[in-house]
Amino acid sequence: MKLHALAAGTALALLVPTLAACTSNSSGEGGGDGRTIEVTSSNEKCELSSTEVPAGPLTFQVSNSGSKVTEFYLLGEDGQRIVGEVENIGPNLDRDLVVTVPKGDYVTACKPGMKGEGIRADFTVKASKDGKVDAGDSATVTQAESNYATYVTDQSDQLLQKTEKFARLYTSGQDEQARDLYPRAREHWERIETVAESFGDLDPKMDAREADLEEGQKWTGWHRIEKDLWPPKGKEYTPLTKKERADYAEDLLANTRTLDRRVQKMDFTIDQISNGSIGLLEEVASGKITGEEEIWSHTDLYDFQANVDGARVAYEGVRPILLTKDKALAKELDKRFKELQASLDQHRDGKDGFVSYTELSDKEVKELSDQVSALSEPLSRLTGEIV
Repeated sequence: MKLHALAAGTALALLVPTLAACTSNSSGEGGGDGRTIEVTSSNEKCELSSTEVPAGPLTFQVSNSGSKVTEFYLLGEDGQRIVGEVENIGPNLDRDLVVTVPKGDYVTACKPGMKGEGIRADFTVKASKDGKVDAGDSATVTQAESNYATYVTDQSDQLLQKTEKFARLYTSGQDEQARDLYPRAREHWERIETVAESFGDLDPKMDAREADLEEGQKWTGWHRIEKDLWPPKGKEYTPLTKKERADYAEDLLANTRTLDRRVQKMDFTIDQISNGSIGLLEEVASGKITGEEEIWSHTDLYDFQANVDGARVAYEGVRPILLTKDKALAKELDKRFKELQASLDQHRDGKDGFVSYTELSDKEVKELSDQVSALSEPLSRLTGEIV
């Protein structure tokens, strides 16, 4: 399954799907109480019978009126976190998605052709007198594991597609466009960095920094190309030849394809998801906050944001379990994630960009560092509480 995500947004409570998608020959839950939503997916449109419903068990009855195989997703407000999905809905076929959803703002998406980010729309779940959300431990764990696997494959797929475009721009000498795409493509790597790093043979080929090279190690990957696109000022540097550019770009692309193939086969346990959240925040503390990650381009804030995105999505995936174990810790983590995001948002450049890391003052860097530290301590307790 492939789903293209939008940029990160405000963190919110996790929505817990209680049932897997099934064929829709049943009337579905909800009946006449407003919790059954008819979805018509065509080649050009994604039409819902209602975009505002009461909290509780919802049934999305998805019909494909188009000529392409389609998918339907219910996403968190950030457009990244997958609440539930049904895929491989052929022309003239129907399927149901049944999920238990608390109050909040969400995004729906139909994806005709099963490529791209889909046809999206806002979706609102209002408070309900009888909308009690309780998926049960077993269902919650199973769905959290499934949703995170889908998130990882989604990010890997988007990384591959943007890397393919980046490689074309770079090898053809379109440096301005390549520089613009560089941090936006890398966001998808950074969101699943701990997963990518689990493949010990790929990480040093794709993401090694010049300062990290061991004796005799050939420098390849993103940061080798980064240096060529942002050559050091005031220092002697020999630009790569056209053939060298093509070789480095093809090597990066080949390794990205290998990563994508491997990720498609991965499953995740609750402790792996939780530890992944902790590990991504450690990535921020060890590289992004120091400005060492993107030493030539100074696009560190894109990486910073992407690591936080990935940590937050992983945390929100296991949050319902944490709520049954330690509500106080969940409340603190919600607060700390929100505060860190607010600090990051102060340094945005446009809707989906960031200023150069060199523009931050020492005081602003310290503020970000303090916010990371404030989140790191409670987050480090997450796995111990839910396992």
